[in-house]
Amino acid sequence: MVAADRTDGKAPSSGRSGIFLGFAPWIIFDVVAGPSTWKLAALTALIASLVLNLPDMRRGSLKVLEITGMLFFAVISVLALVLDRQDLLWLETYAQTLASTVIAVVALGSLAFTPFTEQYARESVPREHWDSPLFRRTNRVLTAVWGGVFVLIALFGLFAARTGHHGDWLNWVVPIVLLVLAVKFTAWYPEHVRAGARDAGRVA
Repeated sequence: MVAADRTDGKAPSSGRSGIFLGFAPWIIFDVVAGPSTWKLAALTALIASLVLNLPDMRRGSLKVLEITGMLFFAVISVLALVLDRQDLLWLETYAQTLASTVIAVVALGSLAFTPFTEQYARESVPREHWDSPLFRRTNRVLTAVWGGVFVLIALFGLFAARTGHHGDWLNWVVPIVLLVLAVKFTAWYPEHVRAGARDAGRVA
């Protein structure tokens, strides 16, 4: 989510850390949510969304992931207050899967417009690079990777909820591994693209 066009060899940090903060409430929800804790998870994630996104709200620069998070966790928290337990059994069962599905839809849907990672990248990349092919391609790849990761997490969660097998592994261990891999890829890929662009420039 950083530009591949920069030639200073340094990865800007604000865009990269920004997207991690954007995912933080969702990760909190996925980690804390369970059959008896999803209400607490929703409230905790909502508070985290409001606190972490406060600087962007003050600047008027909220991003699609942040807006989606605040709306999603607000709706879940309200449902927890106004509906009785019988009406919430479906949410209790599929809360984690639903959250991962929402992120996947937002991430992959943003590819049709502006890849959601690009919103974070623009905070650390000069405006003149925003329309460059390398910048656009880098962010499309990163957005697709994050979307794919949450599709997998949603499918694993759905399987665990439907079958009742390997719940801990499929709801926590595997998602954490996938998220760590996505984080590492996010740190590695822009540097890889920049290095390739520098090598191509030297050859040319």
